[in-house]
Amino acid sequence: MTRDQTLFLKRSEALPFVELRRADRSSACYHTHSHDEFSFGVIDAGQADYLNLNRRNLVSSGTTVTINPGDAHSCNPEAGSWSYRMLFVDTAWIGQLQQEMLNTHGLDYLPFHDLFENDPATYRAFDSLFESLLAETNPLQAESLLIQFLEERFMPGFCRAKDAQTPDSYRVQRVKEMIMDRLEANLSLDEFSEQSGLSRYHLIRSFKAKYGQSPHAFQLDQRIKKAKFLLQQGNSLVDTASLLGFADQSHFQRNFKKRLAVTPKQYQAFFV
Repeated sequence: MTRDQTLFLKRSEALPFVELRRADRSSACYHTHSHDEFSFGVIDAGQADYLNLNRRNLVSSGTTVTINPGDAHSCNPEAGSWSYRMLFVDTAWIGQLQQEMLNTHGLDYLPFHDLFENDPATYRAFDSLFESLLAETNPLQAESLLIQFLEERFMPGFCRAKDAQTPDSYRVQRVKEMIMDRLEANLSLDEFSEQSGLSRYHLIRSFKAKYGQSPHAFQLDQRIKKAKFLLQQGNSLVDTASLLGFADQSHFQRNFKKRLAVTPKQYQAFFV
């Protein structure tokens, strides 16, 4: 895995709840991971194998991808030129927007309807939005474009029925809550099994069906997301690794780079 030839990562000054990322001529492969934010963006060049919640697709230049908070996904480019742009938008802000837009009171948020689109108009709309966020001179314009873009993404799925909740769904949700409450602890599969009332085999299968990752992979992914926040706040790499239960700094750095294609030190340099 090689480093991006050109990598750009920053928080929008016009809209602080939006983070921008751009990679040009990249060959970085991303292991399965997830984000706390809504994330969406476009492929500017090349093509890649895109996996989202166990659904595999080939995405290429002109494709717009949309990823919901917590959705386990990976994207691995084929040989050749690979360039993309992404936006990461605070989930609470989008949840509030949906309440205003769709009257979804009582729900945290509604998910994106589609995993990706190949509509040239969508690509152009994202391009205008991204450039507006880069300009950082007119917050009103940037926020207006963001709301217009999101309205087109959420409206088609508004009337779609909510997924049925099975007993196993509630049980594995308790395991998820256990992981989040004790993120620094190295919990065992037996502890998860006792918490859920499911056998270890059934637990792993049901958890992966709901969240796209095994409990262990989910725990590791959540630790990396918390590490991003700690690094942005100026915490050292050593303290961050220790606070989140990593065996050592090397273990932390290796797993961080697998998911973000940059080292923790490189990531922190964008924000501190």
